[in-house]
Amino acid sequence: MDPFLAIILIVVISAAVGAAAFAGGIKYRKKIGEEKIGSAEQEAKRIVEDAQRDAESVKKEALIAGKDEAHKLITNAEKEISDRRREIQRQERRIQQKEESVEKKLDSLEKKEESINQKNKTAENRLAEAEKIKQSELDVLEKISGFTSEQAKAYILNNLDNELTHEKAVKIMEFEQKTREESEKAAREIISLAIQRVAADHVTESTVSVVPLPSDEMKGRIIGREGRNIRAIETITGVDLIIDDTPEAITLSCFEPVKREIARVMLEKLISDGRIHPARIEEMYEKARREVESMIKSEGERAIIEAGINGIHPEIVKLLGRLHFRTSYGQNVLDHSLEVAYLCGIMASELGLEPTMARRAGLLHDIGKALDHEIEGSHIEIGVDVARKYKESEIVVHAIQAHHGDVEARTIIACLVQAADAISAARPGARRENIENYIKRLEKLEEVASSFEGVERSFAIQAGREVRIIVKPDKIKDDEMVLLARDICRKIEEEVEYPGQIKVNIIRESRAVEYAK
Repeated sequence: MDPFLAIILIVVISAAVGAAAFAGGIKYRKKIGEEKIGSAEQEAKRIVEDAQRDAESVKKEALIAGKDEAHKLITNAEKEISDRRREIQRQERRIQQKEESVEKKLDSLEKKEESINQKNKTAENRLAEAEKIKQSELDVLEKISGFTSEQAKAYILNNLDNELTHEKAVKIMEFEQKTREESEKAAREIISLAIQRVAADHVTESTVSVVPLPSDEMKGRIIGREGRNIRAIETITGVDLIIDDTPEAITLSCFEPVKREIARVMLEKLISDGRIHPARIEEMYEKARREVESMIKSEGERAIIEAGINGIHPEIVKLLGRLHFRTSYGQNVLDHSLEVAYLCGIMASELGLEPTMARRAGLLHDIGKALDHEIEGSHIEIGVDVARKYKESEIVVHAIQAHHGDVEARTIIACLVQAADAISAARPGARRENIENYIKRLEKLEEVASSFEGVERSFAIQAGREVRIIVKPDKIKDDEMVLLARDICRKIEEEVEYPGQIKVNIIRESRAVEYAK
């Protein structure tokens, strides 16, 4: 066989076989494709069916959930409605109960009102009966006691007044006792210390001046021819010369102490010089006046230095010097003022106060006595005017104004000046009185004490330092004695002038006397 044909045959056969294989492959692929398409359709159907089933399931679940939610909402709403209904029912029951309670209270109040009205009627009836019984008892009591109702009231009020008087007296005694115990202890220590630290050499001086003479012949020379010398002396000095039988002495009498001192110095100079005639008298008077003025200034400066104060006006210094020649009840006023200044300073130091101001007030408290012979008014008024004129502080002015109790003391320094003034004036021998004034003061004390109701007798004893009063026991009770003592003290302070203090001692006693036969 031809190889070429063989090759062609082989090629043809191969092509046929290839075509057959290709056709078979196509069929196989078609078959496989159809199978896949069928399975895909089935799968799609299955998926659709599954989706439908799932949708039905979701739908059912959603319906079920919706139904459950709706059921819950309905249940909650029904529960809330039920709760509100129950609350409304409770409120209704509460309101009903309150209405019932109010009705019961109204009923109870009505019953109580009726009961009260009934009781009021009963009380009025009983009150009327009581008034009748009271009136009948009063009538019976008036018949039995012999007192009318007004007299009985007066008797009861009198008893009540006595009880109140007793209680008041007891309270006053308790308060005074407590205050006295507390204050007297401190005051006694301060005052005793001050008195111990101030020792005066003397507190009294004579109120007249006596000029010694070398011989009685000098009396005639002083009188002069036809009395011209003595008239010139009395005219120029304003002093009365008393020339009597007293040997070798002439007495000078004048109410103004400075004038009396000038006259004394002038007479001593005339007697020493020996030449006595009107021209010489005038010359010696001028010398004596200048000498006394210099003495006044030096005494004032001495007082200021001893008191330890400064800044005093020069005119006040002169007035203090004039107090050296002034006496009060026989007591030298300048020495008294210095003593008061010392006492004030010591007591102020003990109390923690400024001692300088206290000494200043004590030194100037009697400054008005330097001018009371020349200016009208009390020495207190004059002293206040002088202190204000020369610009002293109000503390000093008030102390001067209050040192005799003319005004109420408003400062501690004023109280210290009062106390120191009383201490200095109460020293033994500080005050001298003539017998007539002494007797008058004792009689005045007894008169004041006897002027009170219930006083039986009164006696002024211990030189007027104490008034002993005997009262009637049936008129004055024990608790009334305190009040009576206070009233007597107040009246003595108002009506009697006296140095220091006066003790009022009241005695009440009841005695029973019987005789055995």
